Amino acid sequence: MRTVKELSGITGISVRTLHYYDEIGLLTPTAKSEAGYRLYDDKALETLQQILFFREFDISLKEIKSIMDNPALDKNQILQMQREMLVAKKARTERLIASIDDILRGENKMDFTIFNKTEISEMFQNMFEHMPENMRQIAIDEFGGVEQWRTHYIETLSSEKMQKTYAKIVEWYGGKESYLNVIKKPIGKEVAASYDKRLDAVLQKLADKRGCPVDAFEVREIVAEYGEGAAEFFADAVESFYQRSDS
Repeated sequence: MRTVKELSGITGISVRTLHYYDEIGLLTPTAKSEAGYRLYDDKALETLQQILFFREFDISLKEIKSIMDNPALDKNQILQMQREMLVAKKARTERLIASIDDILRGENKMDFTIFNKTEISEMFQNMFEHMPENMRQIAIDEFGGVEQWRTHYIETLSSEKMQKTYAKIVEWYGGKESYLNVIKKPIGKEVAASYDKRLDAVLQKLADKRGCPVDAFEVREIVAEYGEGAAEFFADAVESFYQRSDS
């Protein structure tokens, strides 16, 4: 058994942070000494290592706890998930290094592209087909047609900012193909209801801009908010996806 101070020395995590992990139920001590000091065994150390792997991807403690508490996922499944995330991150890092090398040779500019325009168009179509009819019609009316809406969606999601956002999401899912498979699957009713409510609020903002040119800055900002909301939604839905995959 190791004391909290010894665990801190092994992992580089502060004692205060380990105390906080205990407080929120993320990493509970294996036992406590007669004096009330926290004690950790090898299994607890493995759990902490898994937590630290997830933190490498800027995943919130709440999301990590949700994954770690999921009875449908055993240790090997979690490790496999983390391995796929690391492989995807390694591949992206290698692409960035190659881009930098091209820049140094004067051959190319840095490219943060994760999804090309064809893939983004397919993502739009999937989103379009699964949207509630009332929300779909609001957007169609605002943009003046489906194709105009599609064009703005592609332009927004093709931006460097959104591509960087999707880079994180793709790492979460362990690669582009895994992510694209997720967004093609039906989602749970509760998640869908929450999603509809949030997007309804965004589209109401869009409706309030009725009369503004579709290429106006404020309209583009709302479209970007829509894209970011969708990206966050898919990240939040990862747990339910893995539950469905295991069933």
